[in-house]
Amino acid sequence: MNNFIISTPRTRDVFRRHFAKYVFVLASCCMGPLALAQAPSTILAPGQSLGIFLDIGPVPNLRDLGGYVTSGGDVVARGKVYRSNEFYTMDSVNLIKLQALKLKTDYDLRTPAEISAQPDKIPPEMKYVRLNVMADEDLIVTPDQIGELFQNPKLASQKLGGAKGVEASFVRLYRDFVSLPSAQQSYRILFLSLSDAANLPGVFHCTNGKDRTGWGAAALLTFLGVPKDEVLADYLRSNNYLLPMHQKEIDAFIAGGGDPGIPSALFGVKQKYLEASFDEMYSRYGTVERYFSEGLKINSTQQKHLREMYLIHSLKVLAHF
Repeated sequence: MNNFIISTPRTRDVFRRHFAKYVFVLASCCMGPLALAQAPSTILAPGQSLGIFLDIGPVPNLRDLGGYVTSGGDVVARGKVYRSNEFYTMDSVNLIKLQALKLKTDYDLRTPAEISAQPDKIPPEMKYVRLNVMADEDLIVTPDQIGELFQNPKLASQKLGGAKGVEASFVRLYRDFVSLPSAQQSYRILFLSLSDAANLPGVFHCTNGKDRTGWGAAALLTFLGVPKDEVLADYLRSNNYLLPMHQKEIDAFIAGGGDPGIPSALFGVKQKYLEASFDEMYSRYGTVERYFSEGLKINSTQQKHLREMYLIHSLKVLAHF
């Protein structure tokens, strides 16, 4: 008996994505050292930590946004835009390792108080841009305040309302990433700047590189056409890199009688956080394109240019041979 495959838009979409992945991996293997010269992340799966791969201890959440395959079968270019946690504890050895990425621009999404407490340490050739996403809101807890709270775990549990209280605060915060004027202005500047080749490669970050950075990465990948399940997976990978970094603080907090659910809710990410941003975006604008055009004031011409900057048609990868 013959086996027939029913062709539907969904099966064609899955085929295009798998075909693009095959072509991209094949090209990376065949290009060898050339591929690595273009982007150190080429031999890593999408979303894997470059901080760990390059042995840059202070930035375990440093990751390339490239490598993902879109619903249409295109590939997000590697080596152009990175996400990270803050660059506060970098030393001279770490800075030399970071230079392997040839970064030109550092986009800092933190508040002035956060920056003042833990300023970035970056190579001198990098341009530094401040974008205060939360300028119109006062929900951000500074690193110093978190440190003070964690010294008294029981009091922290009361003040924060336990794990449920922390999670509810983050859900509100993620809605603000979409609706706050300061957030819209910051992400507008970020995405338009990332569409200018003169600023690339660029890296954007907040404190842990999971919330303000998490929405920035999710919004950009979604706009480029990366399927939602891949976007969510990329977002949740922050847990793999951040929770181990904070393990000593987590253990001490729990040992001191603090709510054991608070550290993961605070230092990690949860799917419902990002879902709140998506819900806010689709409720207000209907589509990611309208979010970009009406919320971020990025017009259709600018949107087209942004896609052209970051999307590689799968067959074009073979043109390097």
